[in-house]
Amino acid sequence: MGAPLQLLTLALLGAAAFVNLTLPELPDVKQGLSQVQLQEPLRVYSADGALMAEFGVERRQPLTYAEFPPLLIQAFLATEDSRFFEHGGIDVVGMGRAIVNYASTGIKAQGASTITMQVTRNFFLSPEKTFKRKLAEVLLSLRVEKTLTKEQILELYLNQIFFGHRAYGVAAASTLYYGKDLAQLDVAEMAMLAGVPKAPSSSNPVTNPERALERRNYILGRMLELGFIDKSRYDTALARPDDARLHGAQVDLEAGYVAEMVRREIAEYYGEQAAKQGLRVTTTIDSRLQTAAQDAVRKALRQYERRHGYRGPEARVDLAGASEVDMDAYLEGVPQVTGLEAGLVTGFADGAAQVYLGGGRRVTLGLGQVSWARAFKNAGWRGNAPRRVADVVAKGDLIRVRLDQQGKWELSPIPAVTGVLVTVAPRDGAIQAMVSGYAYTEKSQFNRAVDMRRQPGSSFKPFIYAAALNRGWTPVSIVKDVGIRIGDWQPQDSDHRELGAIPMRKALALSRNLAAINLLQSVGVDNAAHFIRRFGFDLDPKVLGPSMALGTAETSPVKMAEGYAIFANGGYHVLPYYISRIENASGDLIYQAEPPRACADCWYRTGTEKPARTAGTAAGENPAEQVIDPRIAYQMTSMLRGVVEYGTATRALRLGRKDIVGKTGTTNDIRDSWFCGFQADFVTVAWMGFDNNEKLGRGEEGGRAALSMWTDYMEDALRDKPVAKLEAPPGMVKVKVDGSRGTESKSSTAQTEEVMEEYRLMLMGPDPDPDTGPAVAVKKKPAAAKPAAASPKGTPARAAPKSVDDLF
Repeated sequence: MGAPLQLLTLALLGAAAFVNLTLPELPDVKQGLSQVQLQEPLRVYSADGALMAEFGVERRQPLTYAEFPPLLIQAFLATEDSRFFEHGGIDVVGMGRAIVNYASTGIKAQGASTITMQVTRNFFLSPEKTFKRKLAEVLLSLRVEKTLTKEQILELYLNQIFFGHRAYGVAAASTLYYGKDLAQLDVAEMAMLAGVPKAPSSSNPVTNPERALERRNYILGRMLELGFIDKSRYDTALARPDDARLHGAQVDLEAGYVAEMVRREIAEYYGEQAAKQGLRVTTTIDSRLQTAAQDAVRKALRQYERRHGYRGPEARVDLAGASEVDMDAYLEGVPQVTGLEAGLVTGFADGAAQVYLGGGRRVTLGLGQVSWARAFKNAGWRGNAPRRVADVVAKGDLIRVRLDQQGKWELSPIPAVTGVLVTVAPRDGAIQAMVSGYAYTEKSQFNRAVDMRRQPGSSFKPFIYAAALNRGWTPVSIVKDVGIRIGDWQPQDSDHRELGAIPMRKALALSRNLAAINLLQSVGVDNAAHFIRRFGFDLDPKVLGPSMALGTAETSPVKMAEGYAIFANGGYHVLPYYISRIENASGDLIYQAEPPRACADCWYRTGTEKPARTAGTAAGENPAEQVIDPRIAYQMTSMLRGVVEYGTATRALRLGRKDIVGKTGTTNDIRDSWFCGFQADFVTVAWMGFDNNEKLGRGEEGGRAALSMWTDYMEDALRDKPVAKLEAPPGMVKVKVDGSRGTESKSSTAQTEEVMEEYRLMLMGPDPDPDTGPAVAVKKKPAAAKPAAASPKGTPARAAPKSVDDLF
């Protein structure tokens, strides 16, 4: 027997032995492929289907075979496996060519791999280049061909192959490199993508465009050779320049803070790997409201900056000898902020600043575009108005610019001040809009709406007043807006005045501090705290005291919205939530929110039909707990309307609506500016302040800084919505009262007040017994009690009789 024959015999025997030993160890192809789960990013959507964010290491958009354009499939077959539909998983011709190549060169090649073999290797084997692994690949490929159809194999292949830059699958690659769906690609782009998998990290059209272009042209030639395209189409594609670049996720709606909340929630409940399982999360965010909220916050923060002056450039750069390439490299490292473009001041010409924005773009800033930028000194002091552009910016300044309404570029720095705006649906607590700063960036991810703890100031007073109503007071009960000393603390009102005895309604509308403190003292701190906890506030017993009336207990904007929602929906406690539903990668529902819901039809009305006034909910709904008497909610809504009509929030009258109510809030030294308000459909809380608790400055109270943000937003939110009407719930009676005394009156000038019928005869503000609750109404009109001085040792002073017996 000759040597060649002996070698062949030994080879066959060795192969047979390998097959016998290897077959039992090979994975179960059928079971393995049935369990294949292609990694996909976590996608977050708004309630109306707008993409808010994608999370996950891999970018992938799996499609079915029928969704791949036929010409795209032909491009891949032309370069990877032109006989794919003819062979049974092993291309004998290609394998023979590879063996001859190895015999002549001694170099192992991968040229014999079919698409089936690549699928087999990627799903079952390692990428090592050994004959043992290659033989296992061949055996498994034969099994794969018997298990799946050709179309199924191609579907796996096109969805799984790597294209560089974390893109897996050709659909994701199309979006990444061209910003297009597959159906929008032309022949040249299809050929370019088909050439990437051979060397995805080093020869993709972004990393190495020259090499990628050579590969593309080779594939176009193969497509012509195989008859997939004609000569005319080939010439057109060959002449086409490639414009591939990296495209970010095609986000439809800017809502980074909410999207990050979703990511964390999914990771907590489903594990970190959930970000790769293609979950689709639908939030409660309304695209229209979210956009309006973002616009309102940004406008308010920019306006604040203009009122208080320019704080200078973000950085100063030495531009001596710098080229456009150098400046481009520098600007690429500057964080992007929506609507505010970063630029470098390169010099001056004809009195205008020359600003380089990157990519060869240059703009100029004249005096009119920087005239607002008086130098910031402190919250209450600005420098002189600039007389030339050079008074504001200098060469090498890193600045921000934006297009104004006239299409001119203007100086517009990232505001140092920040703000929050959150809207909650009063019926079920759905968070419909949430903005927690000027922009969500890598350096600004703190979610102030949820995680911030700040004093709410006077915006907390309505809960004190509601506690008083719960104990028997009425909106016309008289409270004392007079000085009080508690230990070393002697609070004052901002105007340093005392109004004396005034009705509760007026005290709340004018946000009188002394009146609120005296009222809390009369109600009792413990009684008030016990009641206020019904609104969802976690009041630490260690911080309870008279100062609670001024909003010194720290809380978050979302918590304030949760509390105000109870006034807005007639007394039901709904819980703010932001995830509506979750689906897996196959579209199967795995979670559906079932939030507690307030009564659907027993509060506001917008047409002629009256509210049903029943606490029932639709079949299958989860009823919310009713935590306060609806009559208290009605009275508080009425009192809060006074804040808008003649109190501290009259700027809201510009909306021209009678169904908006709310309360301003300002903390000591004007460090926080709040406005919390609602309408039948929306509970919206606005806040402005500095993260470092810096002073906002004179004139930035809640009635200006926060309220301007709130009204700008609500103007958009309420557009085309009918005015809602609120009628008194059962158990209320109309009484003519003397507004200055809080007593019933028959005078023609007396005002009409609606009070709970059981307290009709106690219009002077009976002081209920802290143990037994509201005093019992008597037939005789109670005599006026003498004002009591502040009690020693912090004992609450009483403004009215403790009980009925004290009247006599």
